[in-house]
Amino acid sequence: MSESLKSKTVSGVLWSAIERFSLQGVQFIINILMARLLLPSDYGMIGMLAVFLQISQTFIDSGFSDALVQKKDRTETDLSTVFYFNIIISVLLYILLFIGAPYIAQFYRMPELTLVTRVIMLNLIFSSFAAVPKTILTIRIDFKSQSKISLISAIISGIVGITMAYKGLGVWALVVQSLLNASLTVLLFFYYINWRPLKVFSKESFQRLFSFGSKLLFSRLIHALYYNLYSLVIGRKYSSAELGYYTRAEQFAILPSSNINAIISRVTFPILSNIQDDNVRLASAYRKYIKLASYLIFPLMVGLAAVAQPLVLLLLTEKWMMAAVLLQILCFDWMFDHLSIINLNLLYVKGRSDWALRMEIIKKTIATLILFASIPFGIEGMCWGRVLYSLIAAYLNSYYTKSLIGLSFMEQVKDIYPSLLLALFMGGVVFISIGFITHPALQLLAGILIGSSCYLFISYWLHFEALHEILSMLKR
Repeated sequence: MSESLKSKTVSGVLWSAIERFSLQGVQFIINILMARLLLPSDYGMIGMLAVFLQISQTFIDSGFSDALVQKKDRTETDLSTVFYFNIIISVLLYILLFIGAPYIAQFYRMPELTLVTRVIMLNLIFSSFAAVPKTILTIRIDFKSQSKISLISAIISGIVGITMAYKGLGVWALVVQSLLNASLTVLLFFYYINWRPLKVFSKESFQRLFSFGSKLLFSRLIHALYYNLYSLVIGRKYSSAELGYYTRAEQFAILPSSNINAIISRVTFPILSNIQDDNVRLASAYRKYIKLASYLIFPLMVGLAAVAQPLVLLLLTEKWMMAAVLLQILCFDWMFDHLSIINLNLLYVKGRSDWALRMEIIKKTIATLILFASIPFGIEGMCWGRVLYSLIAAYLNSYYTKSLIGLSFMEQVKDIYPSLLLALFMGGVVFISIGFITHPALQLLAGILIGSSCYLFISYWLHFEALHEILSMLKR
């Protein structure tokens, strides 16, 4: 990579990492405190509504955020058009969900969901106001401002949520926390960005952006439908408490992978969009990003699986122990997700959102078949089905990468297998070691110390390229 590209990457990764880890650190503490105060069934109720919330948010964005980032000659008219579109769609969707709330409650056989649905869906309107300002900061590769906004909103809303949970308000603590976080985020975005939309909605601008964004919309809609289908099936077939265990396990499992994926993808997408016509530089950059992401994600996911039981027992108490087994399985699902994301990002960088949509349809058809085939085996069987799908998806997503920049799946496997083998070895060492300890706090501490020491020492001894890249970044 060129020095200017390295400089932008280092700066972007640094501030993106600060935002993600400081935010997730605060949210992690808040969630732990609230989980100790609330019941699994409270989280299960929110999990039942997640499918409607996330699909609606996908419709609101409609791929326009990425279309704005990808477009080189974007204008104020483009930004304003997307801003008004987001708001209009959010209001229409809220009205639809407000009317449909009793039917959602009837589907889950929980009458109390009617009011909860009508209140929590206000998040859609709040988030629609923040979409374009956040995109503007992403285009500027300004993650410092986003760090401040996210952190302030999380702290204030978290304090209110914990207070309400302590007062015994149950699911409403989660509802108010999410609404306050969304509304504060909007206010702070407009305060920091100093941007106001023009009083214009351009049909031409909308059509140009939608030609790219529509493919993203449908591919992400399919993706959101698939992952939330699990909550839908579990919520319908099992109790809200069991859905709560699954939701909590999912939240823990997704934490390491999603944070590192978000840091890398949000920084690399705008940067690599600027070199989208240079396949040699693109291929070189992508291989570095794959190695870096794999080096960081594999040990975190395997390590989390190894210490899942003492972690859940210590942080969430014994009432959440049923989530520990699900967490162990889901760690192996999420550990390969970065390969899919990095390969899909290449299609977006190249402006081939149509190929991304085509691939998403193929993948999710396979995924849905796996889901329904695994239902008779219970929630654990469904989670193992997700692991199988993640491996298939990683392979399929590399198909177009070979066509676009000449980087095959086997070349990607060669880039990741040293980190994967070392992570699995480390996980085995940790799992065996903590078996000789009885206290969960000591098990967790020993697991972290042994695992991190083992992984870092061996990777340094074997001269892992990704470790040297990280060390050189830190020196800058």
